[in-house]
Amino acid sequence: MSVWFLGAVALAGLTPAALTFNFHVPAAFIRLFALTRTAAKYGERVVGHRAALTDQVLRRSTLFAAMAAAPSVRKSGWQLGNQDRLADYLDDVEDVDYARLRVSLPSATLGIAILLLIAATLWMTPLAMVPILLLIAVNMVGVRFLASRAKTDLAAIRQSRQQASRLLGAAIQAVVPLQGERRWGSMLDEPFDGYANAQMRTLVLRHGQALLDMLANCLAPCAMLSILVSAWLSGLRGEALLPPALLAFAWLAVAESVLGASKIVVAFAREKTARAALAKWDAPDSLTRKHVAERISSLTLDRLPRHAPDGRLIGRPISATLKAGRPTVLHGASGCGKTSLLKQVAGWLDAREECVLGDGIELSVDARRAMSCFCAHDATVLADTVRENLFAPHASDDELWRALDAVELQGRIRAAGGLDGWITQDVLSLGEAQRLNLARAWLSDRPVMLLDEPTEHLAAEQGKRILDALLQRLRQRIVIVSSHDELTPTGATAVRLQ
Repeated sequence: MSVWFLGAVALAGLTPAALTFNFHVPAAFIRLFALTRTAAKYGERVVGHRAALTDQVLRRSTLFAAMAAAPSVRKSGWQLGNQDRLADYLDDVEDVDYARLRVSLPSATLGIAILLLIAATLWMTPLAMVPILLLIAVNMVGVRFLASRAKTDLAAIRQSRQQASRLLGAAIQAVVPLQGERRWGSMLDEPFDGYANAQMRTLVLRHGQALLDMLANCLAPCAMLSILVSAWLSGLRGEALLPPALLAFAWLAVAESVLGASKIVVAFAREKTARAALAKWDAPDSLTRKHVAERISSLTLDRLPRHAPDGRLIGRPISATLKAGRPTVLHGASGCGKTSLLKQVAGWLDAREECVLGDGIELSVDARRAMSCFCAHDATVLADTVRENLFAPHASDDELWRALDAVELQGRIRAAGGLDGWITQDVLSLGEAQRLNLARAWLSDRPVMLLDEPTEHLAAEQGKRILDALLQRLRQRIVIVSSHDELTPTGATAVRLQ
C-alpha cells in the first residue's frame, strides 16, 4: 500500500497538483495505518494462539477420557487395532482443538472489520454501498454453497478412506495366501481406488474453495473503487478526498482476511464433522457401571458360540461354569481361539448376551466390559510415566510399589526413575513389558480377570512364581488363564479347546 501511494505521489508531483496539495499528511496517515494494521495482525495471532493452546489443554483431557471409556476402544484393545479409526480420531481431535484459531477468531475479527467498514461507508459515501452489498450477497451465496459442498465431500472422503484402510489391512494380513493364489495385485486395486476417490473429492473441494476465493478477491478492490468514484461524484476534491481514500485503503487492507473465508468455511465444516465423530466415542458412565455387581461368584457360558474377530466360527460352542476362587486354564494350540474366547467373555467381540450369565443373570456386553480386566499377552507400553502405565489412578505409591515388587519389576523401575520415570515401548524388554502388564492386573479391582498367556516372554521359574503370587492375590475373583503350554496352577481347572 505504501509503495502504491508513494508512486501516486511521485506521479502527482510531475503535475500542477504538487503546488496545490500537501501529500505529506496523507502519506503519514497511510504509513501510520500500515503500522497499526501490522501490529493488530501480530497481536491477533499472539492472542489467538494463546487462546487455542489454552483451549487444547482444557479439551484434550476430556476427549481422551472419552476415548478411554468408549466401548469401541475397549473392543479393539489398548493396541487400537482399528488403525483407520485411530487415525480419524487423532485428526478429529486436532480439528476440534484448532477450531478457535481457524474458525472462531478469524471469522469474528473479519465480521467486526466488515461491519465497521460498512458503517463508515454508509456515513461517508452511501452511494458506494450498492455494489458493495451486491458483492457481499454474492459472496454469502458462495459461502453457503461451499459449506454444503464441504459437508458432503468431507463425509465422502472419510468413508472412502476408512473403507480403503479396512480393505488394505485385510489384504496385508492375508499377504502370503494371496500371493500364493496370485491375487495379491488384484486385491490391492479396490483399496487404492478408494484412496484415489478420497483424493479426487479433496481436489473437488479445493476447486470450490478456489471459486469462493475468486469471488472474495473481487470485494476489496471493487469496494475501494466504488468509494473513490462515489466520493468524486459527490464533489469531494483535494484534501477532502483524504477520509474517503483512507476508507478505501481500509477496504483493501481487509482483502487478505477476506481471502481466508474459504479456509474458515472448510475448517468450520471439519469441526462439525469431527465433533459428530468424537461423540460416537463417548460412553456415558451409566453404561460402564450400571447394574454391575462389585463381586460375582460364578460366570456361566451357556453354549457360547466361539468366533474369531472377523466373525468366523471357531470350533464348537462352549459350555462351562467358572467359579470365584477356582482359576480356569484354557489349553490348546496356537490358533484354536483361546484369546478370542477371552475377548468374547470380556465383551470385546460381539456375542449373544443370553449365552453369558453372572450368578444366573444375563450379562450385557456393556456389563461384561465394565466387570472384566483383560490382560493381553502382547503388552502395550504407553509413552508416559510408570505411574500412568499402571492404570491405577487411585492407588497409593505404596500399593504401586507392592504390585511392581510382586511381578519382580521393582529394581528395574527404580533404575528408570521411579514411578514418575518416563518409559516407552522401546525402553522395556518383552519380558519387562509383560511383567508391567501383570502389575496392571495385580492393581485391578475388576471381579473377572482374564489373563492371556501371562507367562509369555518370561523364564519358566520366574513365570511360575509371578503367576502363583498373582493368583493368590486374585483368589476371591473369577480368573481365566489361557496358555499354549501345559500350565496348570495348583487348584485350577483345565479346559482344552479344540
